[in-house]
Amino acid sequence: MDISRIVLNDDNPQHRELAIYRTGTINQVRLVDESYIVYDTLEVSAHNHSALFHFGLVEALNRLVFISESGHGLDSWDEAFLHLSQIESMTEIIDECGRTIEPGKTETIMLGWHKEPLAVSYWREIKSDEALSFLDDLRRFAQQALQKQYDLEFIL
Repeated sequence: MDISRIVLNDDNPQHRELAIYRTGTINQVRLVDESYIVYDTLEVSAHNHSALFHFGLVEALNRLVFISESGHGLDSWDEAFLHLSQIESMTEIIDECGRTIEPGKTETIMLGWHKEPLAVSYWREIKSDEALSFLDDLRRFAQQALQKQYDLEFIL
């Protein structure tokens, strides 16, 4: 079977329209608010979305208690909330995960594939330095949320 291989390019508008092209946001919210208010947002680029899963951060963060409609914790295609009481543990997990990432490395990872209507596999180049920079941003964002007594909402 012939399989076409597509390496996603963030600058290609056709690639950005593919269902496998995922971005996200992490919001500072208060679960006790009577209405939904987003106090601050950290954007998750398509590169960093893939890196969060590839480097195991999402899986590691699921050691924490997330509130989600599906009951699956933190996952793609779902909205999950992390209570502020869990944020300190979250930052420890971010640090733990960051220590396993080798700086200066670029690798190409497979995001997924399908057989029909045409056999295609989807790939993405992951740059470890960019992922490590995002983990630093995420850690700071989480610490800021804790200081301001915000919970976190993950939309991945």
